[in-house]
Amino acid sequence: MPWTTAFQTTTLVKGPTRFVLGASGHVAGVVNPPKKKKRSFWVDGTYGKGTESWFESATSVPGSWWRDWTDWLASRPDKMVSARTVLGTNRYQAIEPAPGRLCLEKAE
Repeated sequence: MPWTTAFQTTTLVKGPTRFVLGASGHVAGVVNPPKKKKRSFWVDGTYGKGTESWFESATSVPGSWWRDWTDWLASRPDKMVSARTVLGTNRYQAIEPAPGRLCLEKAE
């Protein structure tokens, strides 16, 4: 989805909002390890006047957004919990084992 569309979710959620914009597509931002310092990201723009205003007021930060994200997670007051060992619940059953058929599809 275009980042400008993703940004619109900041007007839909309640509570504190923090939007982080990566300089590359989501795949490149996820698969490039932080140590390579190949990417950058923007944070701390001004909300309330639209995407252009946010981007113009945001701070560009060199490097991967991964470290920023882990710092943000560490600052949360919630306690850490272990990852589930069994997926699904009585109400929401697991559909299939990971990674799932969507990840295994090949374009022709």
